Amino acid sequence: MQEGIIMKDIRPYRPVSLIRILVACAAALCIAGCMRSDIANINSRGKYVVCFGDSLTQGFGAGPRSSYPAYLSQMMSVPVVNSGIEGDTSEGALKRIYPDVLDRDPLLVVVEFGANDFLTKIPLADTRRNIESIILQCQKQGAIVALIDISNAHLMSEYGPMLRQLSRIHKTIYIPNLLNGIFDNASMKSDYFHPNANGYRIIAQRVYRAILPYLNQNAMLNRFRE
Repeated sequence: MQEGIIMKDIRPYRPVSLIRILVACAAALCIAGCMRSDIANINSRGKYVVCFGDSLTQGFGAGPRSSYPAYLSQMMSVPVVNSGIEGDTSEGALKRIYPDVLDRDPLLVVVEFGANDFLTKIPLADTRRNIESIILQCQKQGAIVALIDISNAHLMSEYGPMLRQLSRIHKTIYIPNLLNGIFDNASMKSDYFHPNANGYRIIAQRVYRAILPYLNQNAMLNRFRE
C-alpha cells in the first residue's frame, strides 16, 4: 500500500454564511472552467484516495514505487492507496471491492478497469454492468468516483462511449485519453502495453490534474462544516 502525506491540521475559521459558501464554490467552479458542478458525494468525509484497478494501477513494468499511485501520493496532501492487481477484470474487482476499497474509508476512488475484459473477450455489456456496480457501491459508501478511460481510436474504441455515458449518468469525474502519447511511445513503455516509470509519472500527473479541483472543493466544504 502506497500512502501519501496526511492532511495538515486545519486552522479554525469564523462562522460563514451559506450564501458565502455557495459563492465561493461557484467562483471555484468558474476558475476551473471545465469542472462539473454535479459530481456525486463532493462533500465526502472519507480519508483516503483509493486507486482501484488492474496492472496499470498496480504499476506492472515499473514496480510499486514507480506506479502511478506512488507518484500521485507524492503530489497529494491526503493518503493514497494502491489497490491495483495484475490481470484483474471488472468481475474480479467486484469480488474484492469490500476489503480493497470500501473498508478503507475512501474519500475518492479512481476506477480503472476494462483492459483485461477486452483481452479476455468479456462482453461489453457485462463490463458495463460490472463497472456500474463498482461506481454505485463506492458512491453508496459516500466516496467521490473518478472513472478512467484508457481507450483511443485504435484500442478499445467501443469502451470510450460506454464509460463516458456511465460517468455522465452517475455523476463521476471522467478522465479520458489516459494513455495518449504513452501507448505509441516506446520510450514511455516497459512492454507492448504497460508504461515504464516515465509513463506512470505522466499518468499520475493526468490523474492529479483531473481530481485536484474536486478535492479542493471537498476540503473547502468540509472546513465550513466543522
